[in-house]
Amino acid sequence: MSEVPKQYETRKYEPGTHPDLPPPPLSSGPALWVKEHLLGSPTNIVLTCVSLYLLYQIIPGLWSWAFSDAVFSAGSRNECRDLGSGACWAFIDKRVAQFVYGFYPQELRWRVNLSFLLLFAAVIPVLFDKVPARGKWLMFSVAYPFIAYVLLVGNVFGLEHVETSKFGGFMLTMVIGITGIAASLPIGILLALGRRSDMPAVRILCVMFIEFIRGVPLITLLFVASTMLTYFLPPGSTFDLLARVLIMVTLFSAGYLAEVVRGGLQALPKGQMEAANALGLRYWQAMRLIILPQALKISIPGIVNTFIGLFKDTTLVIIIGLLDPLGIGQASLADAKWNGLSTEVYVFIAIFFFICCFSMSRYSLYLERKLDTGYQR
Repeated sequence: MSEVPKQYETRKYEPGTHPDLPPPPLSSGPALWVKEHLLGSPTNIVLTCVSLYLLYQIIPGLWSWAFSDAVFSAGSRNECRDLGSGACWAFIDKRVAQFVYGFYPQELRWRVNLSFLLLFAAVIPVLFDKVPARGKWLMFSVAYPFIAYVLLVGNVFGLEHVETSKFGGFMLTMVIGITGIAASLPIGILLALGRRSDMPAVRILCVMFIEFIRGVPLITLLFVASTMLTYFLPPGSTFDLLARVLIMVTLFSAGYLAEVVRGGLQALPKGQMEAANALGLRYWQAMRLIILPQALKISIPGIVNTFIGLFKDTTLVIIIGLLDPLGIGQASLADAKWNGLSTEVYVFIAIFFFICCFSMSRYSLYLERKLDTGYQR
């Protein structure tokens, strides 16, 4: 009779002293993930093989174009072509400051850098609840929009005034995107509550606004903001173009967020509000303490999806003369020394938008996992 392998020997242990054994093979870790997601069925196996083949065909050429054969230092497009057959990243290196700051005065760009650093200090206590002295940091978060305006525009506290027409590049995208995201969420919540209100006048006004916004493209609203709005102002009055764009972008996003939040409100059973009434809570107390926390948790994927769409739609401002990264790229390519490098420009801009949008989507997943209570109706 053959000997029993050592790992299968039966031993006697005192109660509570049996050692922990490793999990069976392919029952945890990366191996389990590969088995379930890549090799879990004949269809998955075929798709995995096809994907690996496509990656094998694409990645070497992409790597060669973007890195090994790319040129990172040159004085013109022709010089790039003489030095290598890949991407001409030298063009991005020469124009990176313009891509970031637009036409903001060079000697004042420290104000843009400072406002960007302060943005992190303002956002962290909003996104994460385990921040030391979070209450004080939230007070700074509330004051940050005014601080950023003073830093970027100036004209107060001895700071030199900078026209918003000089805003451009990634800076302009961040200003429009962050302002639209921060301002549209509370407005969207109020519109969603107004659409479900028992007061006919409030409900009708909210419905009309939401349906109008959802029925008109954003580019049309931007055209109205840039051209037609001046006809309704008193003669001789001026209204900053960037301010008009911020208002239109915020209202447009708020209209879509209102429907997302309304979906979350409708997903809650009526018993939630009835229980709040039974506890003697007033309407706004019930909304703040019971209804909205649950509705917003349900609506997280839709809210973040709307934010991502808004952030990408900031590129539409090029149509009305504001030079976002795409506008800066097109203006830079007009230089005869660099003409014909549109691929590098679009790849560079696409990487920026991907990083921003991917970060938002990952934070959305983190928030969903954090707020998940395991409750299912």
